Amino acid sequence: MTFLQLSLISAVALLGPLLALPRKWHLPVVLGQLLAGILIGRTGLKLVDPGDPTFTLMADVGFALIMFVAGTHVPIRDKAIRAALGSGAAKAGVAAALAVAAGIGTAAVFGTGHAPLYIVLLASSSAALVLPIVDSLNLGGPKVLTMMAQVAIADIACIVALPLAVDPPNAGRAALGAAAVAACAVALFFVLRAFERSGTRGRLHDVSEDRKFALELRIQLALLFALAGLAVLGRVSVMLAGFSFGLAVAAVGEPRRLAHQLFAVSDGFLGPVFFVWLGASLNVNDLGSNPQMILLGLCLGVGTLLVHSATRLLGQPFPLAVLSASQLGVPVAAATIGSQLHLLQPGEGAAMILGALITIAASAAAGPLAVASESARKPSKGGTATKSR
Repeated sequence: MTFLQLSLISAVALLGPLLALPRKWHLPVVLGQLLAGILIGRTGLKLVDPGDPTFTLMADVGFALIMFVAGTHVPIRDKAIRAALGSGAAKAGVAAALAVAAGIGTAAVFGTGHAPLYIVLLASSSAALVLPIVDSLNLGGPKVLTMMAQVAIADIACIVALPLAVDPPNAGRAALGAAAVAACAVALFFVLRAFERSGTRGRLHDVSEDRKFALELRIQLALLFALAGLAVLGRVSVMLAGFSFGLAVAAVGEPRRLAHQLFAVSDGFLGPVFFVWLGASLNVNDLGSNPQMILLGLCLGVGTLLVHSATRLLGQPFPLAVLSASQLGVPVAAATIGSQLHLLQPGEGAAMILGALITIAASAAAGPLAVASESARKPSKGGTATKSR
């Protein structure tokens, strides 16, 4: 990779914010970045080579950072979320059970032999997508808390299960690698908590802020990259390393200044590089030459919505059930890992991304419906409650 190519990647990644700028479109920033990668990669102009070692390394760093930030967004310390864990776990369990049947059926119909992978995809949710939507729309109440707990549980479980589902013949080795990464993340939690309680982290923060050293960011990145290196040695994705370390940091409590610094590094540079690389890696032309893969993407997207909508039977309002189906990290990781290991059929990675985009579109529509439903339940000015229909 050259500086000119890096400049091109950074420039075309601006398509993400440009498409997301009109609020009424409700488009995620990553959509434009994926489209930019498709335009300059294998599908389009072939101006960049996604197989370039430097490009791949930068994309992996970006992926680890994205999942780290996603892990820090899981509200582990929120006591209200903890109280809703039981109900959220029940709803996540129902969705998982239905995903098993749907995943096996989908793999049988399309003859891919990837039933475990489809089960994980259909059961997954994305806390990194759902939580910002909830915050931006000011949604609240017991039902929303239950939905957030369900999303967090599904997200964690599917991220842990994905390395095992992508390559079942090597699941034992991947399980050992995942266990090692998880154990190190737990150990880091206790170390970070000890530094927090002793006041060491606070003193470090004061010195760093006063002297402009960015020490917290440097230390967190060093720990993240060490955990990612362990994941690579254990033959599991850096996704697990990033997310598990993010959970550890969230459990201790992420300093606001560090959050801003991570946002700049991740969302401002390396995150867009990863999504452009992913788009460049996908050969969408394979969808045209393999029309069944278009149908597979539609089945995965619609199937995910149906699986999660079934929680309506447990009392979850329909808009929140659809919102809980929003996914991105797991399908992206599945396409990335599957492509790197050459385990997917032509067009299958693009089909997974298509399925994820369907759930994102549905969640963008479900958000305003959830607001309207919540408003309908609030007491009117006269003190009487308005019944929702």
